Amino acid sequence: MGPVSSSGSAFLIIGASVAAAAGYVALNRLPNEDGNARSAERGTAADNTAPEQSSNERTGPPARRRKREVERLRVRVIRRYPHATDAFTQGLLFEQGKLLESTGLRAQSTLREVELASGNVLRRTAVPDNLFAEGLAQVGGDLIQLTWQDEQALVYDRATFQLKKRHRYEGEGWGLCYDGKDLVMSDGTDQLTFRDPDSFAVRRRVSVTLEGQPARDLNELECVRGRVYANIWQREDIVAIDPQTGIVRAVIDARGLLKPEQRHHTDVLNGIAYDPKTKHFFLTGKLWPTLFEVEFVPE
Repeated sequence: MGPVSSSGSAFLIIGASVAAAAGYVALNRLPNEDGNARSAERGTAADNTAPEQSSNERTGPPARRRKREVERLRVRVIRRYPHATDAFTQGLLFEQGKLLESTGLRAQSTLREVELASGNVLRRTAVPDNLFAEGLAQVGGDLIQLTWQDEQALVYDRATFQLKKRHRYEGEGWGLCYDGKDLVMSDGTDQLTFRDPDSFAVRRRVSVTLEGQPARDLNELECVRGRVYANIWQREDIVAIDPQTGIVRAVIDARGLLKPEQRHHTDVLNGIAYDPKTKHFFLTGKLWPTLFEVEFVPE
């Protein structure tokens, strides 16, 4: 995640022509802590493997081979569900028919369990007022919640929501997901950090690139079938990243989920969860009135 609507960190421009020619431009801002929506926050079932190269490309000199194409996808909405408009969404998980959600802002951050169909908050626990909560991941019976600039990861018991312990780390915390082996963490830059799920120690880092350019402002994360899906802060784009190489294999256009009149008093698209049974994704945003069940389809 990152900061707030008038509080934040970086701005990413992704576009087919701009990305290829100019890359990304990042705007450095700091978030307001006045409760404004975090648009200045950092505060986002197809095969994501790029198409095979032609025989000429495979046999030609390496320097002349074209870059593998980035798959361009869009969102197809399947269902809509209510979403609490006081939820400054920083992390989102779907587990056993329920949503687990981390919400941000100082003195307002929470950990929540939410009923999907109604959007009702079944239970919540308040994060200490001095902390700004961020991304969320589940490892076994534990929930791990990042904090933005507080350099703490909070570890809760999944069954009781009781705080068990804290991990310390250096730098900012934005998004977090678990790939079955490592915790994958974003910090609003073009870096993904892979951490030991027990000790939170750094195992490795990878730089993320889109068409050869740094893909900055990586925000909320979801690990799905060998890919890391990331919201791009202040953009309605999601990228699917190869975690071994850091190469973006697909860009998903998620524009237009909310109608223009619904965007008042809301902040950025942020929050990705995945249902392995249906192979559908859930998307929402900070202070959004709706959560969307979607699939990613070719443009």
